[in-house]
Amino acid sequence: MIKCVIWDLDNTLLDGVYLESGDRPPPVRAALGAVLHDLAGRGILHAIASRNPPEAGVYAEQATGHAFAAVMCGWGTKSAAIDAIAAELGLTPGEVAFVDDDALERAEVAFRLPDVLVLAPEDLPEAAASPSLGAPALTGEARRRGELYLQRRARLEEARAFGGSREDFLRYCGTRVTIAPAGAADLPRLHELSVRTHQFNSTGTAVPEAEFAALLRSADHQVAAVRLADRFGDDGLVGACVIAAGPGAWQVRTLMMSCRALGRGVIDALLTWMCRAARAAGTDEIAVTCVISQRNVPLRIALTSAGFRAAQELEADGATRTAVYRRPAGDALPELPDWVTVPA
Repeated sequence: MIKCVIWDLDNTLLDGVYLESGDRPPPVRAALGAVLHDLAGRGILHAIASRNPPEAGVYAEQATGHAFAAVMCGWGTKSAAIDAIAAELGLTPGEVAFVDDDALERAEVAFRLPDVLVLAPEDLPEAAASPSLGAPALTGEARRRGELYLQRRARLEEARAFGGSREDFLRYCGTRVTIAPAGAADLPRLHELSVRTHQFNSTGTAVPEAEFAALLRSADHQVAAVRLADRFGDDGLVGACVIAAGPGAWQVRTLMMSCRALGRGVIDALLTWMCRAARAAGTDEIAVTCVISQRNVPLRIALTSAGFRAAQELEADGATRTAVYRRPAGDALPELPDWVTVPA
């Protein structure tokens, strides 16, 4: 699924060349401006990669009325700009589309970043109708995704200037993590997380709302939702886990977390809470079944850092490998920070 469209400006998003326009910069191409706003309404991010001075990015924001999640204006290669934007936004190249009128620029990006979806401007309206660019947004988090990434940019800028530890910075930001039972109102967002989250997703598959609803009703399962906020803004529901609580072990069927929570102490807090809750319930072990993929390496690193070990590998089918990450519930655990609220 494409999470961000990166735009060239000259003769692409703009109907002309910025540096050749004198005192009257070129207007936004009406058809592409309409596509931009339509995709933004579906929760797709937008960014700029243009061979122009920074003022061109400022103008594009004013002309479109849209705040771009990242702007790279300069004279380097487009592939380098796209790579930097993806890193800044915490995205993989496969979650990015690039639009440029210049065939040579498109070829350079396609060669250097083969996972990026490369489009000519005339191709974008048709591509916007494809499932890879998303259905209309159903959740508040999706509609606010551009705003949330702007908050992320402000947070990162302040983090670069901060002299203390990560924990000190999270406290300085007024970080608040809340772990609580999910409810019926959370079903659309839980489904959306299962579709859009890849780096922190133990199953790698979309889970329908109806399946989450059945799990909420099941006496044999717990569905915990994780919410995140700080003084920069409220990220809403950023993660969840589904636990089948047995007498000897807790089996984690689903574990997922938005990449917006990366580096903000949220996955650590969730794993610590799961282990503490399992121990309090008298369970000997907690086990997370995790699909092995290149995309969810961050989740598997987080599990290992929290004391889980891949004790068993399974072959689900010819193309899918899974591993069971196990941790004795009685092993020593860190304390939960005081900015984490968990079920009583």
